[in-house]
Amino acid sequence: MIAKGGRRILVSLIILTVIIGILYSYHKNTSLFILLLLSVGFTAFSLFFFRDPERSHIAGEDGQDEMISPADGRVIERGQNKICIFMSIWDVHVNRAPIDGIVKCTRHISGNHIQAYRKDSEKNERNHILIETDYGDVLVTQIAGILARRIVTYITSDTRVKKGQRIGMIRYGSRVDVTVPPDFEILVSVGDRLRCGETIIARVVKP
Repeated sequence: MIAKGGRRILVSLIILTVIIGILYSYHKNTSLFILLLLSVGFTAFSLFFFRDPERSHIAGEDGQDEMISPADGRVIERGQNKICIFMSIWDVHVNRAPIDGIVKCTRHISGNHIQAYRKDSEKNERNHILIETDYGDVLVTQIAGILARRIVTYITSDTRVKKGQRIGMIRYGSRVDVTVPPDFEILVSVGDRLRCGETIIARVVKP
């Protein structure tokens, strides 16, 4: 399955590749051959990048006492109530809701495009998604990286989201931060690899 945010790009790339291929078939020269190879390579990479695989089991989907990872990637920072996940170009870039709730608001903020794993990436372009849950508000922040130039959001304010539901994607390298309500204990550490929709990142602390 191809992510919604990448379908138009892929169609354009495929059309461009076909056109270059036709030109090369009539005018066989080195420049067109190199251009064709580059176009085919980038189209193939984009097909891989914009993949949106089904996750057969959404972790904790039967209960609200667990939060799941909103993104594939590696934990680069863990605070008292915040987890930062860096997505390399090899990770799936579709993001999912970490918990059931209602989207209170979304807010896009323009900014820089530096490496998403750096601390000063807080000045990068970003999109905030605030979800009202039974345990308090959860903030999911999609952050553009050095290659990312577009944050795509699938939901709007007042949308009721289910845990594991697709909420958006970031094109070509990025980061996702998520806050954790006070009633939850964070279960992941810096350096851990997470799978979107499958890794449980926090669980309610039982009294």
